[in-house]
Amino acid sequence: MNQAISINVNGVDHHDEVEPRLLLVHYLRELLGLTGTHVGCETSICGACTIMVDGQAVKSCTMFAVQADGAKITTNEGLARNGSLHPMQEGVWEQHGLQCGYCTPGMIIAATQLIDRNPNPSRAEIRHGLEGNLCRCTGYQHIVEAVEYAAKKAAGK
Repeated sequence: MNQAISINVNGVDHHDEVEPRLLLVHYLRELLGLTGTHVGCETSICGACTIMVDGQAVKSCTMFAVQADGAKITTNEGLARNGSLHPMQEGVWEQHGLQCGYCTPGMIIAATQLIDRNPNPSRAEIRHGLEGNLCRCTGYQHIVEAVEYAAKKAAGK
């Protein structure tokens, strides 16, 4: 039996009926067409599916869509404003913080939360803040530099 849910995703209210077992990552990708949230391991290890739920970075492969009923969700697509990239998105672009791009949306969300909580993180704090997100391509150095770039841009430096 399907269950009715109401979720605000990237500033848009959505009202749907879903199976109680539908994972939030599949709701976002398949029902809403927001394919920037990636399906990686489906066991919460890789972080490719990381989104914000009520301001908290969450791995959407570990949450059912029905658990997000009433929540405010932000995906990578929802970070840009008025046609301008979010500082973290810009940082990844400017500092070459991606290669294949698979981990990038989740990495951007995790890094955005990090900067929101700590506007001037050290390199060690950045690395610690991104521990739940895996990248198989970059060696992380450019991702760390992207976070530093974004933190400076967000601070107006």
